[in-house]
Amino acid sequence: MTRRERVLAAIDHREPDRVPVDLGAMRSTGITAAAYGKLKRHLGIESGHIDVYDAVQQLAQPEKPILDYWDADVVDLGRVFLTEDADWKPFTLPDGQAARIPAFLPIEPDGAGGWLARSADGTPIGAMPAGAFYLSQTHFPLRDWNGDPDVLARLPELMGRVTWSALSCAPYHEPLTPAHLAEITRRAKALRERTDYAAMIAFGGNLLEWGQYLCSMEQFLVDLVENPAKAGSLLDKLLEMHLANLDRILPAVDGLVDIIQMGDDFGSQNALQISPRLYREVFKPRQKILYDKIRRESGMRIFLHSCGSIAVILPDLIEIGVEIINPVQTSAGGMDPARLKKEYGRDLCFWGGGCDTQRVLPEGTPEEIRDHVRGRIETFAPGGGFVFNQIHNIMPHVPPASIAAMVEAVRDFR
Repeated sequence: MTRRERVLAAIDHREPDRVPVDLGAMRSTGITAAAYGKLKRHLGIESGHIDVYDAVQQLAQPEKPILDYWDADVVDLGRVFLTEDADWKPFTLPDGQAARIPAFLPIEPDGAGGWLARSADGTPIGAMPAGAFYLSQTHFPLRDWNGDPDVLARLPELMGRVTWSALSCAPYHEPLTPAHLAEITRRAKALRERTDYAAMIAFGGNLLEWGQYLCSMEQFLVDLVENPAKAGSLLDKLLEMHLANLDRILPAVDGLVDIIQMGDDFGSQNALQISPRLYREVFKPRQKILYDKIRRESGMRIFLHSCGSIAVILPDLIEIGVEIINPVQTSAGGMDPARLKKEYGRDLCFWGGGCDTQRVLPEGTPEEIRDHVRGRIETFAPGGGFVFNQIHNIMPHVPPASIAAMVEAVRDFR
């Protein structure tokens, strides 16, 4: 099987020749730049760079030698937008490793050993103090918004000024120009014609998360309960913007890209962030509109990234057309892997769940990691419906020998 055939077989619940593998085609199940640099040194790879394409999560863009080492079967179309040396500028990781970040990102030293991100008008929007490993959001443009509809008319401008999506290099949240669309098509064709990778496009379409980015997490959660009309008007505007971008994206990549990645983190470690009733009344109908459009106007498979304990809404997600779920956070409440496979394995492809990144990968011995990976493959792989991916990102403190133990176990048991 080709890589693309292997991934599509798994999604279609046909058992492929071997389990497909992913590293970072979905950004939040990738590898942090600090861990990536240490892994390269461990493997003796001296060529290339440590390129931090997502400044918020400090994620590395995997280079071909690492993708080959991983034996990866799928890549994110977004990676191809940052390939030339002119696109990058020097950056120092929190642990002192030399790296690069996209040249257009508004990040500067803070004068105290950390980094600061500013919007186009100079407003500080993110900070990574000395000793921190991630960029934290510091500005929420709608935190004090009173529901005035005139503000929503300027929402694209406000979202652009925050540039939170730009800091994550997630261009599909923003209005797409004809030139941008032409470049997306050109790159998608090149990927299709020159490689056998399955291709994913990171669209996003986030609703809960954008409400939290704009209003702050606590304020938006309060608004959902105490001022549902206000929260609903914001969600409707976000839905309108996402639909408009789908109108542009879908014709540009149809027939060229296999998977469209949507995202919204509904779970916490123990339960949903919101009640199941609130999810079903507020978010599910809006997601259905987005997913129906994708299914109606393209052949791409619908992939949803949603962290945490989300088992209670998996039947709802299946009902509205989600085919692939990620990161399959099996350490969260109600997310036992055997139960997930038994109850939802006929309908969902589990893209993740392959190795616990909270405890096993950072703390386990190589032998424990190997046994853990083997057990997860034995649970999730039968009958297809599984793409191996560790759960969420590989953190900076994970020893490279532990990462190697995971990769080698996958090679042996996939």
